[in-house]
Amino acid sequence: MKKLSLLFALFIAFSFTAEAQKSPRMQTEGEVFGAKVAIDYGAPSVRDRVIWGGLESYGEVWRAGANENTTISFDKDVRINGNKLPAGKYGFFIIPNENSDWVLIFNKKNDAWGAYSYDQKEDALRINVTPLFVDENQEMLQYRIGENTIIFAWEKARIVFPFQPL
Repeated sequence: MKKLSLLFALFIAFSFTAEAQKSPRMQTEGEVFGAKVAIDYGAPSVRDRVIWGGLESYGEVWRAGANENTTISFDKDVRINGNKLPAGKYGFFIIPNENSDWVLIFNKKNDAWGAYSYDQKEDALRINVTPLFVDENQEMLQYRIGENTIIFAWEKARIVFPFQPL
């Protein structure tokens, strides 16, 4: 019985490790006009799957990465798409929509697993953005910090949204 329990525990540990390797934890950091920004996310790969409207349903809150919440931190108050967001660490979510703008959500709760415990009452900021769809496939989800933008790229979807310190 002990051998069976040990084998089962090893199988579970290996399964979690293998799944985590499919979506490794990534960090992106940068500084824009003296404001530091850090993004922490699980980076899933497309792996020949239908992403938008398939793996990630249209019209539903998505954790904007894999496994634990994606988080975005600003060390100074910033303005995003013209809206003020106080300095802090936020859970970052996206609502992809099939035929309309997508919704970017900065949520005060930043330590959840996925979007299962997402609560709209905790939103610090919501903004609508128009995603760009390109021909080039971005296999592994990626966030980048541009000159004064945050750039999201996965599969053929790209989202670019400006921010600036106040």
